[in-house]
Amino acid sequence: MAGSAVAETIKPLFSTETIARRVEALACDIAAAKLDNLIIVAVLKGSFIFAADMIRALHRQGLHPEIDFMFLASYGSGTVGGEVKVLRDVETALAGRDVVIVDDILDSGRTLVFAKELLAARGAHSVKTCILLDKQVPRRVTVTPDFIGFECPVEFVVGYGMDLDNRYRELPYIGVLEG
Repeated sequence: MAGSAVAETIKPLFSTETIARRVEALACDIAAAKLDNLIIVAVLKGSFIFAADMIRALHRQGLHPEIDFMFLASYGSGTVGGEVKVLRDVETALAGRDVVIVDDILDSGRTLVFAKELLAARGAHSVKTCILLDKQVPRRVTVTPDFIGFECPVEFVVGYGMDLDNRYRELPYIGVLEG
């Protein structure tokens, strides 16, 4: 927090250039999937920078995806699976559409499975998932992302949209919080 006596340091994990190259490769993979009437659904807040870079990369691949957003929150204690709630829902009709959910980090899997099931139930033709970071932890639910940016160590990461108490989202790289 501002004025905090404890100073944190951030050790870079994925550089700006490395992220940019991986986003371009993911866009190529998504384009190769030949999705029709594509809509990107970004899960807020953490994925907003990744989603923005992704839709620009998809444009460079000749795609013209629509974009919408959902804001999900998971409630419960740290060790007990909590309930996922929709704080802001998509506004676009999804029936017959190919949807790609874009999220920043996959850990327990509960939020991603919830989002995927919710959007599929609305009649989407297909619902794919694109995750920037796949944290190497045991999942609480079974989920396999369709598109993965990077495997992530079991570390607390910030930057490129990800935060600690709404700080560090602005960093152009992803780093491990130390200290």
